[in-house]
Amino acid sequence: MKVDFGGGEEIAFERIGRAGVVTLTRSKALNALTHGMVKALAAALTDWARDPEVEVVVVKAEGRAFSAGGDILDVYRRGKAGEHPVEFFADEYRLNIQIQTYEKPYISLIDGIVMGGGVGISFHGSHRVISENALFAMPEVGIGFFPDVGGSHFLPKIAGCFGRFLALTGDRVRAGDIMASGMGTNFVASADQPLLLEELAASGNARASLAKFSATPPEREVDDGALHTISRLFSVDTLAEVVDGLEKAAAHDEFAAKTLETMRKRSPTSLHVTFRQLLDGEMLSMAECMRMEYRILNRMLQGHDFYEGIRAALIDKGSTPSWQPGDIAAVSEAEVDAYFAPLGDKELEV
Repeated sequence: MKVDFGGGEEIAFERIGRAGVVTLTRSKALNALTHGMVKALAAALTDWARDPEVEVVVVKAEGRAFSAGGDILDVYRRGKAGEHPVEFFADEYRLNIQIQTYEKPYISLIDGIVMGGGVGISFHGSHRVISENALFAMPEVGIGFFPDVGGSHFLPKIAGCFGRFLALTGDRVRAGDIMASGMGTNFVASADQPLLLEELAASGNARASLAKFSATPPEREVDDGALHTISRLFSVDTLAEVVDGLEKAAAHDEFAAKTLETMRKRSPTSLHVTFRQLLDGEMLSMAECMRMEYRILNRMLQGHDFYEGIRAALIDKGSTPSWQPGDIAAVSEAEVDAYFAPLGDKELEV
């Protein structure tokens, strides 16, 4: 039975047996989240939370992406016109909290690309079901932004500083590493995910249904040597120490050299802000993390690097961004502090 919670043709809602089923239908745009999609999903979750006939919520997507992020081009265009769409982010961040605190099983079927905003509507749920097609990244430092949507909450929890590495490089990882790092809870082959949905709808029992279809995931692609380098060089107290360690290791460690080269292409300001947010996020609740990220967001939308990063990546595709400042060492502590300063009466209400 189809249900209308808004969102138009970008997102669909159904009641199938004991499951509330969400389908992201914006496949041509890789299911990038719009404000309408965010508000509709929040409304559905609110309704289903109090509906005794809905025992589980399942989120899936059409096409080759679960969701490649938020509709960042819309944010870019509106920002360049002098309109900073903070309302979209406020509602998105509140949705992330709603998912993280949801009392019913919230099961995301991730059978493709999941990045940015797509991570926000999946990885905070109780069950993250990964297929062999899954591809994860938080690539924000490459566009002059920062890993928001609760990145400060879940990335620091990944063992061996792997979350910190992913945030500071924007590197992509596949199913084996998603599962081994604990970001995924269950591996279910793409061909079996529709069968899993049928079982969930029939039984309403997340634990039993997942046990029936879960399989052994692929091996990690990031090898033990690289994991050791990450654990050793990223477990320090400052970004400067990370860079220094990579510089010293680069001569004899190919992975360290490649990582250093990648980070030097990222926005220096984004790297500093991201390092700080992950450090602070270790000690904060989900709601506190989202308030912090909302402070950062407001400053990012008023800065230079976000618009320059989007221009280089998506407008003049493949061009080299001109970051301000252009060197990691040139970003001052005071500049970083400013991103985390309170917003007064404009703080995020959760």
